[in-house]
Amino acid sequence: MDPELPVVRLCVAGMQAEAEGRPEAALGLFQRAWDSARDDYEACIAAHYLARHQNSPEETLRWNQECLDRADLVGDERVRGFYPSLYVNMGQAHRKLGQLASAHAYFARAAERVADAPQGQYGDWNRFAIADGLRDAEAAAAAEGDGEAGRRWGLDDAVEEPVRELFSRWCARGDLKALGLTLPAYLGYLGTDEDRVRLRSALHMVHAARWLPEEEQAALGEVIGAAALGC
Repeated sequence: MDPELPVVRLCVAGMQAEAEGRPEAALGLFQRAWDSARDDYEACIAAHYLARHQNSPEETLRWNQECLDRADLVGDERVRGFYPSLYVNMGQAHRKLGQLASAHAYFARAAERVADAPQGQYGDWNRFAIADGLRDAEAAAAAEGDGEAGRRWGLDDAVEEPVRELFSRWCARGDLKALGLTLPAYLGYLGTDEDRVRLRSALHMVHAARWLPEEEQAALGEVIGAAALGC
């Protein structure tokens, strides 16, 4: 985004107000950005920030929908990198309203566009949020006996349960090296071949270092050899 655009400057000021614990001031700045938007692109930016300051899930959904609609109207490279985040926000809004099927559909759309997000921390945040949303939506659907979720994006149970058990042990004793190497690949897992390679490689690095207790070393070796992580 062009930092010299008046709308962007207002939104940056609003984020600063957020960081300073002044939500009313932030809302006022984001509203000014919306009121001064000159086209769909600028309106898309302002609507994104307004959605964060609504008092009801219905209004949050309305502003996130407005943001997505404006991005669709722009339809060019300026908004391409927005879509993973826009779909995540729609998924989260529907989830808060208990609309699990719609939430899952938007998280799945976000997963399909995740490569469009800029690389770095912003891209990582989107990937983590998408994976978290898909896991929650699929778990909720399974609990309600709903088999309509479609493609499974998360890990197979044969991998998920032992990996989570290992993470619990590493957290309990503060094994930051093991957690640092593996958590990004786990938290951002979206079920693609690339994701499987990334997770398997991260787990293998910990296994190859051989600093774990013998029982954990053996359990980790079984996870790495699981068919669900084969590519």
